[in-house]
Amino acid sequence: MDSVPAVVVALLVLGVAMLATASDRRSKTLERRLQHLERKTDLLLAHAGIEEPEDARMAEIDQLLIQGKKIQAIKVHREVTGSGLAEAKEAVERRMR
Repeated sequence: MDSVPAVVVALLVLGVAMLATASDRRSKTLERRLQHLERKTDLLLAHAGIEEPEDARMAEIDQLLIQGKKIQAIKVHREVTGSGLAEAKEAVERRMR
């Protein structure tokens, strides 16, 4: 009788693991497709000579950099763009040049 609950638990754990793997695969596929679409959009905009308008808060980032507040500038960049920490840090450092 003791082995029945262990088997049920093992099957539940296996089921959860399979669902997590399938979800992760789907997420990676969608991420790749999104990146591909973004590249195409960028190429179309460049070909048409259209520049994406800059968010008004980018001026806030520039002001923070002038004040020497790099960390706050990175935080604002992340809020504005939704980027990750490393990407925001690189972008802010590019704006510093």
